[in-house]
Amino acid sequence: MPLFKTGSILNNGRIGIVSSQYTHGDRTWWQAARFGMFIHWGIYSIPARGEWMQTYEKLTAEQYAGYADHFDPDRFEPEKWAKLAKAAGMKYVVLTAKHHDGFCMFDSAFTDFKAKRDYVREIFEAFRAEGIRTGVYYSLLDWHHDQFTVDHNHPLRDLDWAELNKTRNQHLYCEYMRNQVTELLTKYGQIDIIWFDFTYARPGGKYPEEWEAEELLKLVRKLNPSILINGRLGLEGAGDFMTPEQYIPADGIRDQAGELLPWEGCQTFSGSWGYHRDETTWKTPHQLIAMLISHVARGGNLLLNVGPDARGRFDRRAVSALEVLARWMDEHSDAIYNCTIAPSEFPEPDNCMYTWNPATKKLYLHLLSYPVKFAFLPGLFGKVKFARFLNDHSEVKMLPPPEKHGNMTPQVSPDTLTLQLPAIAPDVTIPVIELSL
Repeated sequence: MPLFKTGSILNNGRIGIVSSQYTHGDRTWWQAARFGMFIHWGIYSIPARGEWMQTYEKLTAEQYAGYADHFDPDRFEPEKWAKLAKAAGMKYVVLTAKHHDGFCMFDSAFTDFKAKRDYVREIFEAFRAEGIRTGVYYSLLDWHHDQFTVDHNHPLRDLDWAELNKTRNQHLYCEYMRNQVTELLTKYGQIDIIWFDFTYARPGGKYPEEWEAEELLKLVRKLNPSILINGRLGLEGAGDFMTPEQYIPADGIRDQAGELLPWEGCQTFSGSWGYHRDETTWKTPHQLIAMLISHVARGGNLLLNVGPDARGRFDRRAVSALEVLARWMDEHSDAIYNCTIAPSEFPEPDNCMYTWNPATKKLYLHLLSYPVKFAFLPGLFGKVKFARFLNDHSEVKMLPPPEKHGNMTPQVSPDTLTLQLPAIAPDVTIPVIELSL
């Protein structure tokens, strides 16, 4: 059973079928991995008000560029980042080489607006040493480049656009982008993902033509035919996966025929992508693990973001969250890797989610809320050989449907499998029961 329909694809905000005009990368490893780390890091970590602060506060390129003089991460140890990611079960990393502010975290020959060290190289070397695949985030926007035309996202949006854009040539900016993408895909070893961000095709925004997206796509495929490209270039049928941001699709991402499509949810530990000193809406351990389960249970990947501070450290709260994930994944990764949405013949019980490994025929029951004594699994009676908790492989007793309702026996449908649970839940954040079909 394939995880995804052959030929299905996704794009910027729309769903469709792969067009024969586009070739695609190899999703095999990515579909199995299910879990990756997103890293948003740049000079926006100094004001510590999030990665969009330049445009929110309407700073000119000159005003904002002053932060670059103070970017000196004296506690930068990428080996620690990589070890935390590996322990948490993350199989790939996507790093911001250039965000919307235009500041480059790599040694580009085409700009002076860049870090004093080649952070992309150092971070990729550290993550590859831990066996983690590497992906590069590259913003299509650039609020620093003097040829990038002003639009409704630009810090100068309150000024006279037409007058400002008389001296700006978007084509020259697109050449700059292609030059930098060439650097990233030829000088930094094997890059497995390129994550473009983002097309906003509406009046006052930018359409794919303004990115010269077709030419950019052809360049990427020429330089690295197997690379995965996200669906934010805005080209119908061109991307390899869709990127729902800060939400979880209720039934996965599907085409018009209802077939599951490849998708990757990008999420944050808190409410911000870049380091935000005063942001407080950090997710609880239960929320984080439930979020990972929910992505896989709906056929998707989770790309979970960390925003290092200006000294080059992960926020203590992010470290604590990663350690929680590490403890849970150490015992439950079988319910994540190589798994996807369960067959429709197995409806999920209340307060539970299923993940399904089609190769091993294992169905994993995630108990988001621990039941009292019994768990009732519709459609599964007579289909399960053995049930056990995943954390310690201890047996979970299976009961047949009772002949009739009694004081000590529940009334269930004839096709319902009843699991008898211990009174005390396993000492894990979310217990998982493995069902061998």
